[in-house]
Amino acid sequence: MSKQQETTLLVPGARGWETWKQASTGGFVLQSADGPARASGLTGLPGGNLAMLFPVRGMHSLPFKASSSDESLFDDLAAMHAERLGVRADPMAGQLTDTFLVEKEGESATLVCVVLKSPGEGDLPPRSPKEFDVSARAFQVQGEAIAVWVEFGRWVFAFYRNGKLLYSQATSSSGPAPDASCLREIQLALGQLSIQGLAVKPESILVWSPEGDAGSAGSLEKGLGLPARVAPRPDPVLPQPRSKLLPADVRAARRVQVARQQKMAAGAAVLIAYLAVAGWFAYGVWKDKQQIKKFKLAADNIISPEDNRMVEEHKRHWAELQPVVNLKHSPVDIMSNIAKAIPPNSGLRLKVAEIKTGSIAIQGEAQQAAPVNTFSLNLGKASGGLAEYKWDLPPPSNSAKGWNFVFDGTIPDPNAPQ
Repeated sequence: MSKQQETTLLVPGARGWETWKQASTGGFVLQSADGPARASGLTGLPGGNLAMLFPVRGMHSLPFKASSSDESLFDDLAAMHAERLGVRADPMAGQLTDTFLVEKEGESATLVCVVLKSPGEGDLPPRSPKEFDVSARAFQVQGEAIAVWVEFGRWVFAFYRNGKLLYSQATSSSGPAPDASCLREIQLALGQLSIQGLAVKPESILVWSPEGDAGSAGSLEKGLGLPARVAPRPDPVLPQPRSKLLPADVRAARRVQVARQQKMAAGAAVLIAYLAVAGWFAYGVWKDKQQIKKFKLAADNIISPEDNRMVEEHKRHWAELQPVVNLKHSPVDIMSNIAKAIPPNSGLRLKVAEIKTGSIAIQGEAQQAAPVNTFSLNLGKASGGLAEYKWDLPPPSNSAKGWNFVFDGTIPDPNAPQ
C-alpha cells in the first residue's frame, strides 16, 4: 500500500507568502514565513501535494440569496448573479469561479459566489499546485463574527455566518492596527449586505494581529459596538468542501504532465522492445567483429611495407591537390563570397583581387568610409569559404578620389607554433 503524500499549503501572510507543512496529526505547521510577495519567487518548495490559497485581494466574493434550495441550480444562479453585478471571469483563464452554500432556509438558500481575478505574471508558484482555494475560507471561525487580519501589508476582513464565509474584502488600510478607514469600509460592506437582505449580526470582532496578543483592535471595537478579541491568526486548514478553482496555466501544466507520463510509458515500451531486438543482434555483431579481426590480421600479413609507402605517397599527392578539388578554395566561389560581403548600393568597388593558395589580397575604393567599414566587418564574420581565413583589416586611407583600402586574408598554418 503506497504512502499518502503530505500536502504543503501556500498561505498569504502579513508581509509575504507563508509555507505550511501538513503534520502527522492532520493539521499544518508553519515552515517558513515572510516569503516573497509574488508567488513566482517561492523557492525550495518541498515535494508532495501542493495547495495554494488565493489572497482576499485576488478575488471577488458575491453573496446572494437564491430563490431555490436545489443544489444542482446553484452554479447557474451564481453565474447570473455575477453577470448582473458586472463581474465576469475570463473564460480562457480556466475555472475561476465556484459557489459555496452558506445556509438553507426552506425553499431558499444563501450562497456566496467566489470569482478569482485572472492570475497575472508572477501570481502563481513555479511548481503547479494540485488544488486552490481562498484564504478567507481557510481559518476556522465559530458562529457569526467579523474577522480582520493582514495580507501583504494591508488589512482585510471577512464576515462569517455559522462559521462559513459570507463575504470578504481587502481594505486600503495598511497601518499597525485597523484605523478609521478600515472601519468605514467594514461599515459600508455591512450596509450593502443589509440592502440585499443579507444582514449580518456579528457577535464579536476577531482581530488577528501580526503582533499577536500584543496587537490592537484600533477603532473597530468602539466603532462597531462589539467586543473585540485580539489574537494571532489561527493556523490554516484545508477548507471543506474543497473548491473547484483551477487557473488555466495549471490546467495546461497538468495536461503537459499527463502527456509526459504517457510519452514516458510509450518510450519505456519502445526501449524494452529495442533492448530485446538489440540483444538478439548483439551476439551476431560480436561474431562479425571477431571475423573482421581475423580478416584484418590476414590483410596485414598480405600488405608489404612497399604497399604502405605507396598508400602514404598517394595520400600526400591528394593533399597537394586540395586547393584544386576543394570547392572552398575555388577562386570563383571565393570571389562570390567576397562580393556578398560588399554592402549593396554602397558604391564600393574592388580594383584588385589577388587569390593564391592560402591567401587573398583585396584592393578597392569607395566614396565614403562607412561602406568600407561595413565591408571589413562582413569579411571578419563571413561564413562559407571565407570562414577559415584570418583577415588583416587596417582602416581605409583618404585620398582626393575617396577612401582606399587594402585587406589581406590568410589561412593559418595548423602546424605553426602557437
